[in-house]
Amino acid sequence: MPREIGKRKLKKEAGRAALIHALAHIELTAVNLAWDSIYRYRDMPKDYYQDWVQCAQEEAEHFSLLRERLREMGYDYGSFPAHNELWKMAVTTADDLTDRMAIVHRVFEARALDVIPGTLKKFEAQNDNQMVKVLTKICNEEVGHVSSGTRWFRYRCEQAKLSPDTHFIHLIEKYMKQPLSGPFNHEARLASGFSQNELNYLEQSATYKRQG
Repeated sequence: MPREIGKRKLKKEAGRAALIHALAHIELTAVNLAWDSIYRYRDMPKDYYQDWVQCAQEEAEHFSLLRERLREMGYDYGSFPAHNELWKMAVTTADDLTDRMAIVHRVFEARALDVIPGTLKKFEAQNDNQMVKVLTKICNEEVGHVSSGTRWFRYRCEQAKLSPDTHFIHLIEKYMKQPLSGPFNHEARLASGFSQNELNYLEQSATYKRQG
């Protein structure tokens, strides 16, 4: 579980490696998620499968770049423990494509849009130019992945004659045990297809860590 993973001290190389490992684990899980979405859900339009094949390819490249950096530091994938929160939610939502798109891609994957820019700055402060380059690439391409989640979530809502905004909020309250944590990257989320109504809901219900 996430709470069982200790805090990573980025001023130490082992702490930075542990963070890179955590990112690599997320990217590898995302590869599996993309292929699972291709195989599990049948009779979707051709564009659906093209979107997730592209996603799988890009996530695999992200994993490879992060693993390469780990190896340069004397570590490898598997050197540190990792939590299974993302995959557990994939299993939980497996029976419903609409729920999978909403929760896995528009809640969990979209979180990367919020946190990667701050993580990038931490590596800038450590003068790790290679990780800055890798994270910039990941940040830019994650917008497209979340956009795919948005596209097919709304496609299924339209088929079911559901309001996407209302149904998204319903699914968050169904699956998430507590409000999502802020802050939220409004610019990236809007670029990924989030509506202003959805962002307003997230802000109004969010929890924020105390500063200081």
